[in-house]
Amino acid sequence: MRTGVLFAFILISGSLSAQRSSYQFGLEDKPAHGFEALGVYDASTGHGFDFNTRQDYVSPFFVSVAVPEGNYLVKVVLGNDKAESVTTVKAENRRLMLENIRVPKGKSAVHTFIVNIRNYRLEGGDTVKINPREYHKFIWDEKLTLEFNGENPSVRSITIEPADRVPTIFLAGNSTVVDEAREPWCGWGQMFTRFLKPGVAVANYAESGQAANTFVSSQRLEKLLSKIRQGDYLFIEFGHNDQKQKGEGKGPFTSYKSDLKYLADKAREKGALPVLITPMHRRFFDESGKVINTHGEYPAAVRQLAQEENIPLIDLTAMSAVLYEAWGVEGSKKGFVHFAPGTFPGQKDALADNTHFNPYGSYQIARCILKGITDSDIPVKKYIIKGFETYDPAKPDDFEAFRVPASPFTSLVKPLGN
Repeated sequence: MRTGVLFAFILISGSLSAQRSSYQFGLEDKPAHGFEALGVYDASTGHGFDFNTRQDYVSPFFVSVAVPEGNYLVKVVLGNDKAESVTTVKAENRRLMLENIRVPKGKSAVHTFIVNIRNYRLEGGDTVKINPREYHKFIWDEKLTLEFNGENPSVRSITIEPADRVPTIFLAGNSTVVDEAREPWCGWGQMFTRFLKPGVAVANYAESGQAANTFVSSQRLEKLLSKIRQGDYLFIEFGHNDQKQKGEGKGPFTSYKSDLKYLADKAREKGALPVLITPMHRRFFDESGKVINTHGEYPAAVRQLAQEENIPLIDLTAMSAVLYEAWGVEGSKKGFVHFAPGTFPGQKDALADNTHFNPYGSYQIARCILKGITDSDIPVKKYIIKGFETYDPAKPDDFEAFRVPASPFTSLVKPLGN
């Protein structure tokens, strides 16, 4: 597993085949003409099966490819000749790209999606100030990593090529948005990708523990601004950590509102469209089963800024209240990291987190974001895939019907922030 060796890898990766940006891999016994066979990942070639896995048509497996940062169009041909297959595809840190694609025995299914790749380097030799918990994250290793999971995951071929001209949705946020590296934690940003057509990319710059001002001071905004361009989008969701900041000038209508405006202004300077998102509620209910607002006036400050600056608004605070109350006090635990002892390897104590979501919960929050996009008539709505244009948080998807397979990496450590 990638840990402290990350930085050494980054320093030497420029001399590897990371300079290549297009690949064609055949994963079956006899690859078609023009397709490379895959072996175990090798830094000298810059590609291969990763994490001691390979395609056995039973277990999850990983394929990693060293590429320069940017957006990449990935085409996968799924299926095999011996049995029906059901394959889910995730990219980088568990970004859901394809969900339970069923292919009959002997048939093939072709699917495409776009994956954003970035590194932590800044112009002039400086770097993003990532925290030690990020060292193991695939988003910083200068590889495009694909996870193939599900019932009999089967891949015939993979094609990767640059997608430089597609618009990009950049995400700025905290642990509720982030691409979490390990189960059972999950941010809505890593589920959001599942609902978009391959004509748009998602670059999730969110990280656990971040507030709007620390997103700037850690130089994450600087990195983002070096990539964002005219026609792109910047979705901004902060609040959970901002509200804990104390001192002179700190507050919802002072520092917080000013920090959000700064992010939006910088996006506009680049010709991108900012979108403000109010923070979703934490899981707290009163005696009558109504959601308790733990954010005070912070959501109101976002709404005020959106109105004053004519910025599109997604009111996730309002939608999450409807969603949680539809789930109910006990049912809502199924959307958060609430798990009995022994659910995960080495778990001796119960997990009971009322801020952070599991994959099912994040899937529902991502659908709320889609509803906000359509309700606010944000142009990116044209990229929502057919069948997901509408959503009613009062009628969430059935938990028992949720079938996204868990990734093999787990952690019992609570994300930064609360």
